[in-house]
Amino acid sequence: MTAQARISFSHVGLFVMDLDRMIDFYTRHLGLVVTDRAPTRDGKAQIAFLTGDAREHHQVVFATGRPADMNYNMVQQLSFRLDSLATLRKVYAGLRSEPIVELGPVTHGNALSAYFRDPEGNRLEVFIDSKWHSPQPLGVPVDLSKPDDEIWALIDKTAREMPGSKPRAEWSAELAARLEKARG
Repeated sequence: MTAQARISFSHVGLFVMDLDRMIDFYTRHLGLVVTDRAPTRDGKAQIAFLTGDAREHHQVVFATGRPADMNYNMVQQLSFRLDSLATLRKVYAGLRSEPIVELGPVTHGNALSAYFRDPEGNRLEVFIDSKWHSPQPLGVPVDLSKPDDEIWALIDKTAREMPGSKPRAEWSAELAARLEKARG
């Protein structure tokens, strides 16, 4: 087996119908900022680069050109890690003012997530990690109006009851060993 390159996720690009509407939504609700915006090289479209991480020029790229009659989405979901339960609550509260159909929130044992669709129907997730790894798929509804300690207790209970769950640090160490072995 040949040695494999070490990779990490960098960004995702989406074709969009309404660039301004998408930029407005992502900046207002996810706190992203536009780092660059210009016509494409051929001048036939507009492109915008957005990020929420000062180390990354862009995490999301929007390019005009998505047909209005496209009745499906090319990307299954975009997921954004948040820094705290307080931030998740803040984002969730802001999203409730939008015409959101799918919101959640749920715990996956390993995370607390809220799902929603952006103005063009792309599925998004905002989440925070828990101290657990739990086999997936797993989704247990969570009431974000509950106190922090009750939410964390539910996540701990969910993870402990799921066969195969283990502390995140233990799972990460096992995964690191598997990756090293796979890379030869």
